Amino acid sequence: MFEVHDCFSVTELVTMEDLFISEEGKGWKDVLDGFYDSTGEIPCQIDGGLKCFGHPIGASGLRMLYEMYLQLQGRAGPRQLKDPRIGMTHNLGGAPRENVSSISIIGRYE
Repeated sequence: MFEVHDCFSVTELVTMEDLFISEEGKGWKDVLDGFYDSTGEIPCQIDGGLKCFGHPIGASGLRMLYEMYLQLQGRAGPRQLKDPRIGMTHNLGGAPRENVSSISIIGRYE
């Protein structure tokens, strides 16, 4: 599962392609085909993404990590995935010439 910085719909698609999860120019097709759905091959934005939370600037990355935590602990309520083992978050921000990108990969140790 993963969460990406989706401040704009196109940002989500571009990021999926930049991370080589979707083939270049095919991210939109993967979305429509259900590849990123909760029951898809790689669940993405299970909680609805940044815009569902009002895009909490400055707290976006923490909110994404909190979703991963809930999922891995089995405490995500009605949006709980079946058996998550690993999650990734991708966040970005800052001014255009001072942009910062952060990627976190977390998993469940058994």
